Amino acid sequence: MQEPGELLPFLFAKLSGQGRNAVKSILARGQVSVDGASVTAYNHPLRPGAVVAVSRERIEEVPQLIGLSIIHEDDDLIVVSKEAGLLSIASPQENELTAYRQLTDHVRRSDPRSRIFVVHRLDRDTSGVMMFAKSEAVQQSLQNNWQEAVTERVYVALVEGRVSKLEGTISSWLKESKTLKMYSSPYPNDGQHAVTHYKTLETRPQLSLLEIRLETGRKNQIRVHMQDIGHPVVGDKKYGSKSKVLGRLGLHARVLAFVHPTTGQQLRFETDIPKTFVNALKI
Repeated sequence: MQEPGELLPFLFAKLSGQGRNAVKSILARGQVSVDGASVTAYNHPLRPGAVVAVSRERIEEVPQLIGLSIIHEDDDLIVVSKEAGLLSIASPQENELTAYRQLTDHVRRSDPRSRIFVVHRLDRDTSGVMMFAKSEAVQQSLQNNWQEAVTERVYVALVEGRVSKLEGTISSWLKESKTLKMYSSPYPNDGQHAVTHYKTLETRPQLSLLEIRLETGRKNQIRVHMQDIGHPVVGDKKYGSKSKVLGRLGLHARVLAFVHPTTGQQLRFETDIPKTFVNALKI
């Protein structure tokens, strides 16, 4: 490149044997680099001395993750932020887009033999931080030592009504009914022990925003315990909610902190409280 100019006219001149649309396609597909960096903008400025290279191979576009973003990835783990509405993993009978399927595709782009292993799950309508392992050994290490490995699990919940007791602890024994609904047994030692700590962040006559720390991680634990204290999670029809103010479940996994199973490093990941939760309190 001898004189200043723009990329597309330069390519038209140098690739005169190609049609104009073909040249535009080559550029749009990411096959052109300027000084070693891939460029797709037609009007990218070219300075004298710039090195323009055209790759013969089409650069594959990386599919965008849907309802999911990667917060952290290393050789052993992937930590993601999941949106409400996305399944963590589907049953064998279902053929739905899930966090598990998308992350499996993600790791297989660099190595077709790679696999993803589920460490814990979030309900479809719960958003927030969750973690996947890249090997069965790491998955087993985390699951077998979950109480010791996970140092912090914090949720935020938008619940119905004004919570009169600003903070407290809920303890019960959880069981599952024949209809697959969890409930607190009235009898001690009958089921799995579940302990939930909550603190009120904001409260209004109709709604309250709570910070919830899990001491145990049982199925639907927060949802059952919120119903137990008379303040079901917004949008949780299964556990007594009548409010549809959000159009989704008012539950978000905000913080996940744990000891890395391989390095021993303490890692902590925090996401923002969903704006829809905060805005609902202003109505």
